[in-house]
Amino acid sequence: MKNKWLLVILAGNLIAMTSCKNSTDKKTEMQGNAIYPKTEKVAQTDVYFGTKVEDPYRWLEQDTAANVKSWVEMQNKTTSGYLSKIPFREKILKRLTGLMNYPKYSSPEKAGDYYFFNKNDGLQNQSVIWFQKGTKGEPKIFLDPNKMSDDGTAAVALISFSHDKKYVTYSVNQSGSDWQKIYVMEVATQKKLSDELKWVKFSGASWQGNGFYYSKYDAPKEGKEFSNSNEYQKIYYHKLGDEQEKDALIYACKEAKQYVGAQTSQDERFLFLYISAGTEGTEMLFKDVKAGQKDFSMLFPGFEHDYSVLDNKGDKLIVETNDGAANKRILEVDTKNPAREHWIDLIPEKPELIDASGTAGGKLFICYMKDVSSKVYQFDLNGKLEHEIVLPALGNASGFSGYNTDKELFYSFTSFCYPGTIYKYDISTGISEVWHKSEVQFNPEEFETKQVFYPSKDGTKIPMFLVYKKGIKLDGSNPTLLYGYGGFNISITPFFSTSNIILMENGGIYALANIRGGNEYGEKWHKGGNLLNKQNVFDDFIAAAEYLIREKYTSTEKLAIEGGSNGGLLIGACMTQRPELFKVAFPEVGVLDMLRFHKFTVGWGWVVEYGSSDSSKYFKYLYGYSPLHNVREVAYPATMVMTADHDDRVVPAHSFKFIATLQEKNKGDNPILIRVETKAGHGAGKPTSKVIEEQADIWSFMFFNMGVKPVYQ
Repeated sequence: MKNKWLLVILAGNLIAMTSCKNSTDKKTEMQGNAIYPKTEKVAQTDVYFGTKVEDPYRWLEQDTAANVKSWVEMQNKTTSGYLSKIPFREKILKRLTGLMNYPKYSSPEKAGDYYFFNKNDGLQNQSVIWFQKGTKGEPKIFLDPNKMSDDGTAAVALISFSHDKKYVTYSVNQSGSDWQKIYVMEVATQKKLSDELKWVKFSGASWQGNGFYYSKYDAPKEGKEFSNSNEYQKIYYHKLGDEQEKDALIYACKEAKQYVGAQTSQDERFLFLYISAGTEGTEMLFKDVKAGQKDFSMLFPGFEHDYSVLDNKGDKLIVETNDGAANKRILEVDTKNPAREHWIDLIPEKPELIDASGTAGGKLFICYMKDVSSKVYQFDLNGKLEHEIVLPALGNASGFSGYNTDKELFYSFTSFCYPGTIYKYDISTGISEVWHKSEVQFNPEEFETKQVFYPSKDGTKIPMFLVYKKGIKLDGSNPTLLYGYGGFNISITPFFSTSNIILMENGGIYALANIRGGNEYGEKWHKGGNLLNKQNVFDDFIAAAEYLIREKYTSTEKLAIEGGSNGGLLIGACMTQRPELFKVAFPEVGVLDMLRFHKFTVGWGWVVEYGSSDSSKYFKYLYGYSPLHNVREVAYPATMVMTADHDDRVVPAHSFKFIATLQEKNKGDNPILIRVETKAGHGAGKPTSKVIEEQADIWSFMFFNMGVKPVYQ
């Protein structure tokens, strides 16, 4: 929804500590067949509820320190030296570059007389924002982020248009950091205004009158921009043309560890504040601005459930919520009488999860998820079903929202063997037509997708997608990459990946396990894999690996596992719990120190998902699966930990400490490496050149350690 505020985040214990001077020398140590830089151990002991926990690599948390930078350089030199000796790496890089070299488009967004869309000619580091007047107008470049940096690491995104569509706000992120600056441009003239807003993070720009509301933090301490805890987020109103120092403070979080975001209704009548103590659970306040209401009123008290205002019909709000509905429902709430007893169910909860909802052209669109595939329906604003929007296959559809004045909308559809296709949808007739078809060199007829359901440790049936080339033999010899996430209410739905072509054309299988912790089957599925149920997530993933081996899709010697962020935690936990089960592991930008994650940037927002080591209720449980604290002196899979120097979501200290511990304790001959990307962050906005190099390194490392000889030799 255009005005829907989204949290873009993952997101009394006395600790006695002793510390010594940090130091690192340039010695190396031999382990198995790999030589690693020596990582100095420094005495550091924390005491949690009577339990002593050693943290000898604590000094690696100081990512800007000279000795840490030197350590990173030596680790990267070791990793690049290893990768450069893989005989087919350059051929994989060349093949992947060729596969990626085709035009890519985003779904258009209509704003007034203009249509805006992103386009990448093929290998441009960042997609360029284009616009055209009407459907027949000549496309012109609106913003080109590739001209905003010398190395393609500046990422640009349109945030929102003023309600008269005269102006648009856009954000610029540098080197992958979550920090962004907000600017304003006049649409018709492409004139950049003088406005520049700094220290913005996890924010929209909600217009009202001659300005907009946005979220920001106080400027961080110099040198700690990418690691210090972000606290006391605030809402400001910015009037066009003013210096940021003149912006009016609208709301300041009462607690240090809260998020707050603003949203205005399309008619500019209402201002809503969404307040959250973490990555789930909101409290909502509102005021009727046009009626002159000065103070905010409570709309929905927090923080047990989630609420999102989709639109309003005069005094009445259309709201999506999981309050009283684990699979979500759509409510009508009267702002004059917002108490629960006055709520009206427009669309009651159903067995299928409401995956997304929005309004456009005076209609309500609901995207349900059934066994991890989309089903989309159009309703009137009173909740009456009008028709289903028929999709071309089983897969994932998105984009069903817009403005009340829209006559049409654009949505995208994709699946594992269905490259992303953009459709134009006529709201009045319900007819879809192809707007843009992918030009990727891929023949879907050569491949197939299969969904299986396998039992987890406790008997729960878990869905898993398998994608491979037709005619493959199930003899246990197929190189297989098993991917998972399992957290934060996030569903991993079918998607097309150009990179996965490399795997499949070399006889490989891509497996996606829809494990608990996500939102594939609603809040029950999520709760089954968070807090004190987190071990279910790891059990689900381990069971997926055992299924693939049992059914002879692959074998231990040909099985790799991969996951990023919370998925990096998944990989770290599974490889430390069952190291003998996997041949290769890729923990990417992972949450790996479960005792200290909440002490950096916005890590405190994940406490609602994981619990906190500051609590006796959760400490022992976290300590029991924390990847960093469960590395043993055993043989581990060939491992390439991946992180980035500007990751201020999951700070690289997680990966630094984990790899140092693995290199110290690994008793096998498999390589244990870390790949630290420079001028990059948690993943969003990564330049195409860096994406290609990273994926080439992943496939090269995986194939080489499995003894697979790619067809490109």
